[in-house]
Amino acid sequence: MIYLDTSFLTPLFREEATSAKVSNFLSRQAAGTLTVSKWASVEFASLISRDVRMGALTVAQGRRLIAEFDSMIAVSLIALIPSANDFDLAQEYVANFSTQLRGPDALHLAVSHNNGVEFIATLDNGMLFAAKKLKIPARRMIR
Repeated sequence: MIYLDTSFLTPLFREEATSAKVSNFLSRQAAGTLTVSKWASVEFASLISRDVRMGALTVAQGRRLIAEFDSMIAVSLIALIPSANDFDLAQEYVANFSTQLRGPDALHLAVSHNNGVEFIATLDNGMLFAAKKLKIPARRMIR
């Protein structure tokens, strides 16, 4: 299974330079091979909420994007629910100061590690740096 972090999925819902490449990559993957943490829904909603607060999106647009994101997860991905073990491991990762991890990224890394995914697909350079330090397979997948 390939674990998708929030940074990898966001370009599907917001026009970004990587949007077409992310869409193309995902369309080439076999059904049942892509996974995500339910935590991604929280992160995505936070991102959209910030855009609404800043006036980049209307409330209606924000609600629609969050609903579309959640629908995509429900229909197309295997959703992993973080466990107490995931939170404990995420704390260990953050407390390893050399990783320079923020809590949300540490939780993604912990969920993926504890569920034995093949690798994490991310567009987040900080996560790639931390994953390398922790010897967790992670790849950018697109340029």
